[in-house]
Amino acid sequence: MADTLLKKIDDRTARVCVVGLGYVGLPLLIEFGNAGFPVLGLDIDSKKTEALKKGESYIKHIGVDAVKKLFDGGEAGASTDFSLVADQDVIIICVPTPLSDHQDPDLTYIKSTAEELGPHLKKGQLISLESTTYPGTTEDVLIPILEKRSGLAAGEDFLVAYSPEREDPNNKDYQTSTIPKVVGGLDEASLAAARALYDTVVCKTVPVSSCRAAEATKLMENIFRCVNIALVNELKIVFTEMGIDIWEVISAASTKPFGFMPFYPGPGLGGHCIPIDPFYLTWKAREYEQNTRFIELAGQINTAMPDYVVTRTMIALNTDGKALKGAKVLILGIAYKKNVDDDRESPSYHLWEKLAKYGAEVSYHDPHCPTVRPGRDHAAFGGIKSRTWDEVLSDGYDVAIVATDHDGVDYTTLVEKLPLIVDTRNACPAAANVVRA
Repeated sequence: MADTLLKKIDDRTARVCVVGLGYVGLPLLIEFGNAGFPVLGLDIDSKKTEALKKGESYIKHIGVDAVKKLFDGGEAGASTDFSLVADQDVIIICVPTPLSDHQDPDLTYIKSTAEELGPHLKKGQLISLESTTYPGTTEDVLIPILEKRSGLAAGEDFLVAYSPEREDPNNKDYQTSTIPKVVGGLDEASLAAARALYDTVVCKTVPVSSCRAAEATKLMENIFRCVNIALVNELKIVFTEMGIDIWEVISAASTKPFGFMPFYPGPGLGGHCIPIDPFYLTWKAREYEQNTRFIELAGQINTAMPDYVVTRTMIALNTDGKALKGAKVLILGIAYKKNVDDDRESPSYHLWEKLAKYGAEVSYHDPHCPTVRPGRDHAAFGGIKSRTWDEVLSDGYDVAIVATDHDGVDYTTLVEKLPLIVDTRNACPAAANVVRA
């Protein structure tokens, strides 16, 4: 079984299907297409598949040229029809894994994808899951559904691997192809096939002993970041009370050539990884009667940061003789990180909700997000449009909160024109009207 697939991978005739065409799936589809494989993208969102067939990109940092190159005359397809997987040799699953309202893992997308794929599986295929999740998901959740729906046996009739995504949207130094890729297989044959596949599009594969080890690796990477960001967020609060600039301290500490890695504070955590992934392990650990106190404490600190920023804003306004209630407040940036249009889990929405709750009149400016896209965590803001730069400077805002430090914003002019800036990203030049938070 594996030998046939390995030969197809080697001569680039293996048909590769990517399920889920978001910030992870679309770059991966493009890489396999560029490597010479016939590729198919599947997504339940017909707007995405239709855009791709027209050569259009719906993710800002993924250029139109890359999409056109893949779909204009090439062996690429995009569809919402899951029955097409019957003609594929490899199926890579890149669907979201959010948290429920009670902070438990929500595997709805993995389960529904497996239900859709199962009836169309055939012998000899490789199924690779890339969605971030807790250890055991591939073997305990994905495989049983695939086996039940297909009537086939994993390891005997089809191969299974887990290889966690490591995308960092708009990172100029590292892209999909230049980031080493961890790979775990259900068995030796599955691992060999998955490594052979990913070796064609990434600089290096890093094999681990099992799918569970690969799942744990992804969680460890993001928990490491979550805990260290919580540390600097806590130090920011402490140092501020001492009259010490946390940004100056981090800069100075970074000159040590060993034993220190800089992390930076902010208004809270955003994106689809760091605010979510640690709680997948926390939830799974309870099954083994283990507590993850360090992770939970980090989560508490990071979750409290929007409240801290709002309090600092309230105090800054009060110093100017103004109340937060009735104040015109501008949030600069609703994307969760600089220079991208990705607003998933953005702390800016939490700031917005809290400011509005206190009676502030809130609007936003973000050159990368012209309109707030609908989302379950910010449904009330869906459709609201970004203020233009001219409006930012002329609409009489009482305070602007820098929540995302996009390069395309003229912070010097902002400081000159607005009476008060609350800067959570150290983006603005020092001035009497700039408050770090």
